[in-house]
Amino acid sequence: VQVVESGGGLVQPGDSLRLTCVSSGDTICISTMGWYRQAPGKEREFVAGITWTAGLTYYADSVKGRFTISRDNAKNTVYLQMNSLKPDDTAVYYCADRAGAIVTVARLYQYWGQGTQVTVSS
Repeated sequence: VQVVESGGGLVQPGDSLRLTCVSSGDTICISTMGWYRQAPGKEREFVAGITWTAGLTYYADSVKGRFTISRDNAKNTVYLQMNSLKPDDTAVYYCADRAGAIVTVARLYQYWGQGTQVTVSS
């Protein structure tokens, strides 16, 4: 399975950004996709997750109400719509796939993308 993220960039506080994650290859085994982020000097943290079949979602408290995860099954694509961005949202954002339910522990995701940088600054 290959995972590729895109959509990062430099935005101002309060702006919106949409990240895209495309999975390819033997994706039949994948049942959950998640977004993580890692800021300089900090550990990688869970942001949001979604299940392929039922579309169940789960969010970190820090982004709840501002970020929305969604999927397009036909395109093997997951989106992360980020609104009301704050400087604290600055990080490299990673997409990850796993065979199983949504979990927040990063090491339980089997496939990872290379990440896309999101910078929120005035």
